Amino acid sequence: MGRFHFSAILLALGVLAAACSSDTEVASDTSGDTATTQAVAEDTAADEPAAEESAGDDTSDEEPAAELEDEIVILCTVAEEWCEADTAAFAAETGINAEFLRLSTGEAIARLEAEGDDPSFDVWFGGPSLGPATAALGGFIDPYTSPNAADIPADLQSGDGTWTGIYVGALGFCSNAEYLEELGVEPPVSYQDLLAPGLVENIAMADQRTSGTAATAAANLVALLGSEDAALEYLGELDANIFQYTRSGSAPGRMAAQGEVAAAIIFSHDCVAFEQETGVDLHVTFPAEGTGYEVGQVSVIANASSPNAARAFVDWALTPEAQEIAASVNQFQIPSNPAAAVPEQAVSLDDVVLAPGYTPQLAEDLRAGDFPERFANEVRGGAQAPE
Repeated sequence: MGRFHFSAILLALGVLAAACSSDTEVASDTSGDTATTQAVAEDTAADEPAAEESAGDDTSDEEPAAELEDEIVILCTVAEEWCEADTAAFAAETGINAEFLRLSTGEAIARLEAEGDDPSFDVWFGGPSLGPATAALGGFIDPYTSPNAADIPADLQSGDGTWTGIYVGALGFCSNAEYLEELGVEPPVSYQDLLAPGLVENIAMADQRTSGTAATAAANLVALLGSEDAALEYLGELDANIFQYTRSGSAPGRMAAQGEVAAAIIFSHDCVAFEQETGVDLHVTFPAEGTGYEVGQVSVIANASSPNAARAFVDWALTPEAQEIAASVNQFQIPSNPAAAVPEQAVSLDDVVLAPGYTPQLAEDLRAGDFPERFANEVRGGAQAPE
């Protein structure tokens, strides 16, 4: 598959069924009461009969708007700063008391499974679509199609209300330019380059058992190499060059920025964000063989304590104004709403080659299957998942 502008990528994608830290700090915003409006009509004897007649003839079958609960808890799988900004903005606009908990995709799924019919959360914001797609298999997602979903390209929606896309991001390599120069190694531009002897114990990536980013990378390899067996064989070779496996998908990029490793496998927008944050010269490159991508999502948690507020959050998250908040906190994904401004700092996808046969559905299938367990046994030798 050749080079594509993002608009062409959206048209070319098949139906879609991807940075994560271990931070568990809870933030909240308690804005004032929601504004209400009241229409006042003249109370005259002449008008009363007309009003009564009008009421008697009213055949409207419109249902009254659902009453919003006064609080909401957001399960958030994007950068902490973005979680904070969106939670505060939603609370300010609606008057709903809002708080969030930041978890990686793997942590989020495990938490939902552990809590069962009594979840702590009302809505899930961010992270690859494979998260809610996997959680839906256990009945932990309440399908909801927002009226605002009409503004989102169909290829960036699950089709059944399980999730709706809020951004797109491409997987890539994030390299510390100064560190690579010291090693005498060029920035990697292929998966084969990651196997270079000069990068022994100098690469970081997320663990397959805990991260949606890692699942995207695995699906990328399966699409390129043709099978799960071949992907695991490659990951076994790459293991010699891995300094650390992380729980979250974005953590390897911070390690590259801090000079702990020379290169990381992460989503490209996370690398740009770390460069903006730290001022370190980080290079974003993409595998020439073809790369994978994520569709970041928003979805409603089943058995939520505040289901109406959760749906209101989904409606809000799909608007251009909500999606443009990301750039204000150095998050440079490409918004799903075509009316939202694309950040100038966003990685250009003009020269990104998409891996033939890759789809986010493939990442979902791997995450839900035995690939993570095989990775633990065949690549990690039974080592425990990072905590």
